[in-house]
Amino acid sequence: MAHPSHRIRNITGDGSDGWDLFYRAKDLIRQGVAVTELTIGEHDVKTDPAILDAMHGAAKAGATGYASIPGIPELRAAVAERAQRLTGVPTGPENVIVTPGGQAALFAAHQFVGDPGERALHVDPYYPTYPGTIRAAGLVPVAVTARAEAGFEPTEEDLRAVGPGARSLLVNSPNNPTGVIYSDRTLEAIARVAAEHDLWVISDEVYDSQVWEGRHLSPRALPGMAERTLVVGSLSKSHAMTGSRLGWIIGPPEAADLLWDLSTVSNYGIPGFIQEAGVFALAQGPGYETGIAEPFRRRREITQRLLSGQDVVRAAPQRGAMYAMLDVRATGLTGEGFAMRLLDEERIAVLPGESFGQASAGHVRIAMTVEDRAYEDALARIMVLAQRIAAQRAHFPAEIG
Repeated sequence: MAHPSHRIRNITGDGSDGWDLFYRAKDLIRQGVAVTELTIGEHDVKTDPAILDAMHGAAKAGATGYASIPGIPELRAAVAERAQRLTGVPTGPENVIVTPGGQAALFAAHQFVGDPGERALHVDPYYPTYPGTIRAAGLVPVAVTARAEAGFEPTEEDLRAVGPGARSLLVNSPNNPTGVIYSDRTLEAIARVAAEHDLWVISDEVYDSQVWEGRHLSPRALPGMAERTLVVGSLSKSHAMTGSRLGWIIGPPEAADLLWDLSTVSNYGIPGFIQEAGVFALAQGPGYETGIAEPFRRRREITQRLLSGQDVVRAAPQRGAMYAMLDVRATGLTGEGFAMRLLDEERIAVLPGESFGQASAGHVRIAMTVEDRAYEDALARIMVLAQRIAAQRAHFPAEIG
């Protein structure tokens, strides 16, 4: 066989995508083993039948041919209206390009911001596809560490240290995996560094409808940032439409025009019947999004209550998104070691913090994606296991590990 490109062989960098435990849990489930799945951000409810009816109706009515490549006008207008309502930044259809989900938007955005071999910054902890997406676009990923002790928010000093010569900075707030929402102070620091080093900011805001404490502020809303920010969004989390693969990029009109060119030679548009379902979904308004988010708000409260009753497991500031990042370093185990014990002994699947970078080592991420009683039971068992291991460590430190 002829040799594949270095670019595609190098997507995972070290040869692993960080999801080994997830695959192991799936293998157990296929073997008939009952496993409580707290790994990926998949709602425990399916897409609303009314949205599916709109999709079906659009397909039956003939929206099955080639659709407008940058997105049908109605969808671009609906996305723009939502963005302007949430951020206050004037936004029109000319600012919007529709993509096959948020992941494709991340890839397209990185194709836009830099040329092969140039440096693209991202924050650690990170969603596991971030470094691979950057490599797939031909760029060199450079991590900016957001330390647990700093609430998993990057500092201006750390951003400045890696900013010179970079082309872009990828940020994500509300954050996956930590549940942190970046403070105004952090976002203002990001804006200053971006302006000083002429960086594009790619802001992954797919969790903007899941805010439990404080507020979500888009970098695009800060002075001077609308012209250097690309916002990535999708209907996956806000409308429980993960499988529909309907996302977007919002940016300056000139950027949208160039991204249109990329869409023409890559995906050639999104199926029209899915786009029309997206128009219907967005027409349900902000109250609908609140309803989709409500189960995760409840489970966040469950998490806070159970955490307050013990002192072994601690959580990152859980201000948004559908996750809790739990600090299990008191057990003496790595995040991966604890997650493996949890899967083996309790048949509960979570993701090790190390799957999301080195800044979250010694943590595990739990997705709050099973119904309330099952979630509370699983979380209680996680804490019991952590307490047991911590107690064993205190008495028999040489046997833990």
